[in-house]
Amino acid sequence: MTDFIISPGPLRGATTIPADKSITHRALLFGAIAQGVSRIRNPLRSGDTNATLGVVRALGIEVQETKSGEILVHGRDLHGLQEPETALDCINSGTTVRLLMGLLAGQDFFSVLVGSPQLRKRPMGRVSEPLRQMDAHIDGRDQGRLLPLAITGSRLHGIDYNLPVPSAQVKSALLLAGLYADGLTVVTEPGPARDHTERMLASMGAPIEGQGSRITAKRPTAPLNPLDITVPGDFSSAAFLLAAGVLVPGSEITIQGVGLNPTRVGLLEALMAMGAEIQQDNWHEIAGEPAGDLHVRPWDLNAITVQGDQIVTMIDELPLLAVIATQARGDTLVRDAAELRVKETDRITTTVMELRKMGADIAELPDGFIVHGPTKLHGAHVTSHGDHRLAMALTVAGLMAEGVTTVEDAACASDSFPGFENTLHQLGASLEISN
Repeated sequence: MTDFIISPGPLRGATTIPADKSITHRALLFGAIAQGVSRIRNPLRSGDTNATLGVVRALGIEVQETKSGEILVHGRDLHGLQEPETALDCINSGTTVRLLMGLLAGQDFFSVLVGSPQLRKRPMGRVSEPLRQMDAHIDGRDQGRLLPLAITGSRLHGIDYNLPVPSAQVKSALLLAGLYADGLTVVTEPGPARDHTERMLASMGAPIEGQGSRITAKRPTAPLNPLDITVPGDFSSAAFLLAAGVLVPGSEITIQGVGLNPTRVGLLEALMAMGAEIQQDNWHEIAGEPAGDLHVRPWDLNAITVQGDQIVTMIDELPLLAVIATQARGDTLVRDAAELRVKETDRITTTVMELRKMGADIAELPDGFIVHGPTKLHGAHVTSHGDHRLAMALTVAGLMAEGVTTVEDAACASDSFPGFENTLHQLGASLEISN
């Protein structure tokens, strides 16, 4: 088990961040069902995306990795996937399993999805239940709500489905299934969610259309075009550096080539609402996605309330927001975030538990938390609970806490931000690794 040992100190300089995880997942999966070779430049290579790469290969798709780091996916059209010889191991990636459920439901073969003990606890009923309304055959633990799942490919029909809560993964699974279904598949969102799936499939020629909160999909009449994309930097990774730049005295950081999809930048908007002035420039477009550079330095912050539609735009960054809130004047309130309880860990309980060890005045709510600030944090021995987002959030806390902080089991940061500790070293952080 690898621990991070952190001492406080400023971060200074310019850096890039790993490629976007959500876009990499989709490029690998969608490239597999295109007709021809998809070229993916600057893909994220992490624990989660390697899980997707592995299942794509297990489904009979040739994947080449070039010396320059590109990935070439030799797509075989919508019905070119092959029945896997063994169970498809999604390891610890919820995105992988949920998108696969939609993709595999309309195939003409049998498949089984498995994963880590952590992934086996995560809810899959939110995907399997609407897919069953499309006549998908999905079985598993707890009536198909938990892994392992057995999927017998079947003929699907389109449905008109209202998402109970915003979810890019559920939406994506249904739209993928809609490519194999008779008739029209309609997904209506109650609020904004990530739209990478719609952007990418539409760029490939898929009959995906969106009008406000209503997205439709139907079976293509022609093969999907292969991708030729450069994956932008992952905002969810940039968020940890942004927070450090705002919180740690003496810091000044430039983060280059960050994906700035408006459905992803809730934490950026929250920081600015709290009083931070973050400069954005070099705007450009990568693979249909907006991107740019971000410049950040410390600012005095004020408390805010985050709830409703704001939550989905920053769901992965909420443990980090808790860290930020410890340094803001007033009471920062997060509500409507019960989804945090079914992530890699119960991120409400674990975030509150670990930040209290460092002196944070934070209380758990059924669907979020409340943080009373500002409070000086002190170094402590904390643990990631095997959750990559929590590991990085606690590392940021350690950079501004008085004394030394040890983050136990911090290597899981590589699930989404490979080289996290190296990036911090590059920016001048005092961080040691203990095995």
